[in-house]
Amino acid sequence: MRKLIVIASTFFLFAGLAAAQVPTSGNIFFGYSFYSTDLSSIDRANTNGWQASLEGKVFSFLGIVADFDGHYGSQNFPTTVCPGQLPCLPAPFSANLSEHNVLFGPRFSASVGKFRPFAEFEIGVGHVSESQTDTSLATAVGGGVDYKILHALAWRVQGDYVHTHYFSAGQNNVRISTGIVLRF
Repeated sequence: MRKLIVIASTFFLFAGLAAAQVPTSGNIFFGYSFYSTDLSSIDRANTNGWQASLEGKVFSFLGIVADFDGHYGSQNFPTTVCPGQLPCLPAPFSANLSEHNVLFGPRFSASVGKFRPFAEFEIGVGHVSESQTDTSLATAVGGGVDYKILHALAWRVQGDYVHTHYFSAGQNNVRISTGIVLRF
């Protein structure tokens, strides 16, 4: 019985010390997101939307992130019009589009005063819908910084390079987001 008490006490002591090493156990982010994508060969689409993420801390410097976003706008696509006997002419058309990504991966961070800069790599799936729909593997690499307003509240500015592969072509996208972080 005495050994059991010593083992249990040691376990709780080390568990308490380990918990003291991680200042928060995670955070939830939600905010506005700007997304620049190149679905078309004509031009880039600048879309607006939202981004949300949930981070669980593994160590004080390492978290695992689940990241979700949705972006909405319009994109110009190339077509050709051939009126009668006249030569064919390029005639781009505009289509409404929405793109959603679900990504997971590690986030590395360090607290420096009121700032917490971070870097992340995520992998998951993306889905785009315009006149057609497609789903592809999506990857993101980027980073940002949280500014602590209160103990459990921060403001985030973040930028990511997101790569997708819709309609048999690769897209190199830029996602810039800002919003509120609730830390727990």
